[in-house]
Amino acid sequence: MSDPRTGADGGGGRPAPPDVAALTDGEWHRLHPATPLLKGGIALAAVLVILFNNAREYVVELFVPGGRRGDEGDPFGYVVDQGWLGLLLLAVVVVIALFVGGFWLSWRMHTFRVGEDVVEVRSGIVFRTNRRARLDRIQGINIQRPLLARVFGAAKLEVNQAGQDANVNLAYLRSASADDLRREILRRAGGAQQPHAPAPSAAGSPVEAPAAGTGDVTDAAAVAGTAGPGHPDAHAPHRQGFGGLVEQRANEFLAPELDPDEAPPQSVVALSPGRLIGSTVLSGYTLFLLAAVVAIVISVVTTGEWFLLFVLLPAVLGSGGFYVNRITKSLRYTIAGTRDGVRIGYGLFSTSNETLPPGRIHSVKVSQPLLWRPFGWWDVKINRASRSSTKGAAGQENTTILPVGDEDDVRRVLELVLPELVGVAAVGVAAEEARAGSSASADVPEAVASATGPETDASVAGDAAPPAVRDAVEATTEHTLSLVEGGLRSSGTDGGFTVSPRRAAVLRWFSWRRNGFRSAPGALLLRKGAIWRQLVIVPLPRVQSVGLVQGPLRRRLRLATVHLHTVQGPIVAEIGALDQDDALGFFTTASREAVAAAHADRTHRWSEETP
Repeated sequence: MSDPRTGADGGGGRPAPPDVAALTDGEWHRLHPATPLLKGGIALAAVLVILFNNAREYVVELFVPGGRRGDEGDPFGYVVDQGWLGLLLLAVVVVIALFVGGFWLSWRMHTFRVGEDVVEVRSGIVFRTNRRARLDRIQGINIQRPLLARVFGAAKLEVNQAGQDANVNLAYLRSASADDLRREILRRAGGAQQPHAPAPSAAGSPVEAPAAGTGDVTDAAAVAGTAGPGHPDAHAPHRQGFGGLVEQRANEFLAPELDPDEAPPQSVVALSPGRLIGSTVLSGYTLFLLAAVVAIVISVVTTGEWFLLFVLLPAVLGSGGFYVNRITKSLRYTIAGTRDGVRIGYGLFSTSNETLPPGRIHSVKVSQPLLWRPFGWWDVKINRASRSSTKGAAGQENTTILPVGDEDDVRRVLELVLPELVGVAAVGVAAEEARAGSSASADVPEAVASATGPETDASVAGDAAPPAVRDAVEATTEHTLSLVEGGLRSSGTDGGFTVSPRRAAVLRWFSWRRNGFRSAPGALLLRKGAIWRQLVIVPLPRVQSVGLVQGPLRRRLRLATVHLHTVQGPIVAEIGALDQDDALGFFTTASREAVAAAHADRTHRWSEETP
């Protein structure tokens, strides 16, 4: 059976295509031959344009006698007047040759290999570097297709690792092979052990991989003679010549961002242009801009100094570019589930899509700015252990996985990014908590408790599980989602939240009735904010430590703050102004439950077969 959320089979996936099998044989391979042009060719072209711009009057004079010469003091004119034009042209040729030679040599020295447990890259001419990424520590894989790279049929694959500047970049690969290579890397990272199926050639014999250390991406693709599965030209008849190349590039430009063989044909969220434009205009930046305009207008009226308007003009011009960039970056936004995690894509001309494997999301924040409240819009951000070099949807940090959506959109996104809370893993965690005697199991429906006996874990709750367990999974899913949805709008003790006492209004003037926490199956929920609403969801297996803080003022008011420590990111999982007894109980319970949940967590090896 297939996963109802992803539409993908639960197994390890199909064998890798021949070209990708050749690239993942553990030997060293080179990148796309157009890599030197894509990396340094633009800079070289810019230098040539500057030189031509300085010499354009003299070039024109070669064809139009008596044309205008350069201005006095022009550097190029001085070189010509001194008779050094030949030396200048020779120097330009030498510089171009050095540039081209350096780019080519850099490409020759830049190799990569994909083994069973590591992705490794070697680069550098004078100073050699060697960077490795362990497959079991991969936090996500991003594929970027800049506009110029798409013209050459190339793509950049970025393997995101935990840590500062720890990512491994493969720039550039053959575009048709990048998706299949990502799929194969994630298959190995997930613990799948099935061997590659032999790929028959046209003559019926196995396809031979390129010689070790000499083949590059295009060589392997030429041997295979096929594009990756799901690619627009994967099953199209092969056409030779320039016409076939143009048709292939056109198909790549029009191809959907989501691979139809890996994800459902439609994104789970449809981001309409009207909502995208409205949410951008009603953002906090607009409030800041309006406040600046009002302040300058008041200053001009009271002082009579009009020069302050010149301060406003650059801000207005810059704001236009900001809004356009935010909107265009989210065009063609897609999000869907695959067997290897959540696939997020965006971009119109320069596209980017990333796969986040299971268990790599450390906390989730659902927030609602004040101006979005009449429309019922929310955004979703996450904390992750890695940093991508690209911006995410709407030009924001790549931690924003839903730039704007209603409650139904939030529900669909949460079902994708937190499957361990709303699916089979939640039952395994609930069973582990029950064996550990966790008090949070009181929030789990009785059907789950009865269906998850002492011998039940997450693997039992899969597609082969008995009907009672599958029903318990669905009950757990609905129960957790109902808690989350109730936490978006509720206040006070509604939804089972423990909130700040009335005396906390000294520190939380407007939000003390919304400021609260509660446990959910496999997670902790922190509800905050009355004007800017927030709901922070921290999966228990991702909690690294728990802290309890009580300063002099809070001690006087008998209040305390609890911190749930996760990886660094835009989300700070803390809840303050709690009654000190409630805070102590929350601290104790969260610490115990986090240990039990981490022990039962299996999401980091999502494709590993259970014995």
